[in-house]
Amino acid sequence: MKNEKVLMTDIFLPLYQMMKDGKFVKDKSGVNMVELIAPRIELNPAQPVLDFGARKTPLKYAEAELKWYNSMDLSVSEIGKDAQIWLKIADSEGKVNSNYGWCIYSTENGSQYQSAINQLLEDSESRRSCMIYNRPSMQTDYNKNGMNDFICTFATQHFIRNTELIYVVMMRSQDAIYGFFNDFYWHCIVYDQMYTQLRKKFVNLQRGKMIWIANSFHVYERHFDMLNKIVEQYDNVAVES
Repeated sequence: MKNEKVLMTDIFLPLYQMMKDGKFVKDKSGVNMVELIAPRIELNPAQPVLDFGARKTPLKYAEAELKWYNSMDLSVSEIGKDAQIWLKIADSEGKVNSNYGWCIYSTENGSQYQSAINQLLEDSESRRSCMIYNRPSMQTDYNKNGMNDFICTFATQHFIRNTELIYVVMMRSQDAIYGFFNDFYWHCIVYDQMYTQLRKKFVNLQRGKMIWIANSFHVYERHFDMLNKIVEQYDNVAVES
């Protein structure tokens, strides 16, 4: 499974066609965007770095974001040096909700990762292995103290079926040009960590697929040129089957 081929077919080509056909929706600020509602795509978690020629996984930034996530620090003082968007959405104390490491590793948020691992270690066919990133209080937490950060990831769920680890990502909202590349990298890292831990008990466990469901998979008008380049230059990128 080559992730670029899957994404091109299931995501970028349909969004490109919507753009060409003028099938726009408006975001909250009135800006045009093209949007897919809840597409289901199957990806290979062993290929975290994507390359479409015109748009590649920004590996340096993805690694900086990973380091920040692993710190579980809600402050954006460091990551804000790499991406100013964090400074813009932070509250008056320079903090945000969306440190994904805090969401899944922190005891403050229920030790989601450890709970998910424990469910599968206790019952390999469990349907209870989940990591819940969001919370009901996000309805008001997103804008406390001047913040503007409504966590984009709802949850992930994990299954062992036919000796394979399957990892399902459920997103509230996903920017297909910027957010997706970084988020996919993160979830591949978490998948690998989970797989490595589980294989200590389940020695025959194999790597399976990542199923990605973003309820709003979209491209903003300011990124239409990039969408054009991704699709139009794709034929020039060597992609193996």
